[in-house]
Amino acid sequence: QVQLAESGGGLVQPGGSLTLSCAASMNIFDIDIMGWYRQGPGKQRELVATITRGGNTDYRDVTKGRFTISRDNANDTLYLQMNSLEPEDTAVYYCNANLRSGWSWSSYWGQGTQVTVSS
Repeated sequence: QVQLAESGGGLVQPGGSLTLSCAASMNIFDIDIMGWYRQGPGKQRELVATITRGGNTDYRDVTKGRFTISRDNANDTLYLQMNSLEPEDTAVYYCNANLRSGWSWSSYWGQGTQVTVSS
């Protein structure tokens, strides 16, 4: 079992920045893939960015160049730096961890943190 706790959400004006954090209950070096997802009002949950244990990253097109995902293995924390925020970025942001064991995968989610971009 992996417990994930997000923090750092809040209200920000368009063009502003926020950094989300996700604290894990285990050594994140042992987590194969971590990621951030979001769910906007009336929308399905969607991928924002992922990072592998080796540090390879992948981003949703609309967030490329504005968002940066990173992981601090020493502090077992995943981050999402968000710049140039737009109203369309308003959503609940979820942290995700995926662990592989043999041929099977286990996926874990945090409780989410609200990000609201509005003037």
